[in-house]
Amino acid sequence: MTILALALLLQDAIPPDAAAPLGPPPIAQHSSALTEMLHNSGPMALTVLAILLVASVFSWSIMIAKWRAFSGAEKQSKRFVRAFRKSGRLSEIATAADQFRPSPLVAVFHEIHDEYQRQTGGRGMPANPQALERAAQTASSEAVTLMERRMTWLATIAQSATFIGLFGTVMGIVDAFHGLGTAGAATLRAVAPGISEALITTAAGLAVAIPALIGYNQLTARLREFAARADDFGRELLNAIENAALLTPPATPTTEEARRRTF
Repeated sequence: MTILALALLLQDAIPPDAAAPLGPPPIAQHSSALTEMLHNSGPMALTVLAILLVASVFSWSIMIAKWRAFSGAEKQSKRFVRAFRKSGRLSEIATAADQFRPSPLVAVFHEIHDEYQRQTGGRGMPANPQALERAAQTASSEAVTLMERRMTWLATIAQSATFIGLFGTVMGIVDAFHGLGTAGAATLRAVAPGISEALITTAAGLAVAIPALIGYNQLTARLREFAARADDFGRELLNAIENAALLTPPATPTTEEARRRTF
């Protein structure tokens, strides 16, 4: 709106005979509009564009790395669940679980299995089932938190890129009015550099913020899926442990243990 108002002001202020440019144009006619805007940009606009370029490269590197990591984790999670449901012994799964990393379900399995081993030694009902549930919740939270690393940077870029571009827009408008004052006449040549800075920094800010925002929302949705899947797997593992404990007869005490119990 500010740029439109400035253009209308110039249209009323410029006399008809000043509308036609005098002399050759400053830029070759065959050059693109983007090249012309960059050519007319000042140091402030170029600094803003450099910051937005770095932010764009950083955000795209995060999105690509996270997307690959999440795809690999999802693939390994499906394989791990299939192997877990086919196997009838927890010891077999514990031995082969590490080959299914980087699935977050592996960390959940190890945490529950280790707690079960500490309580029962691998046989019988656990003495404290609530401890197993807390171990499952802790492992699920830690696994999702580990996968969430650097996501805050993506959210920060998505929120701040538009404001950085807006800062370049404001400075471009300031340069446009400054050029209008120093020229002493309301001509398009006096305000064109400032308007170019305002336009290109605004477009660059949107070009950086929109992909970062879309990527953050998509990756956050996948993180929620991983968290729900880890919770479901933890409950499934606890049910499997309880069912196996009910079917497994208690260990026969040795002669030394029986002798100790008599006293």
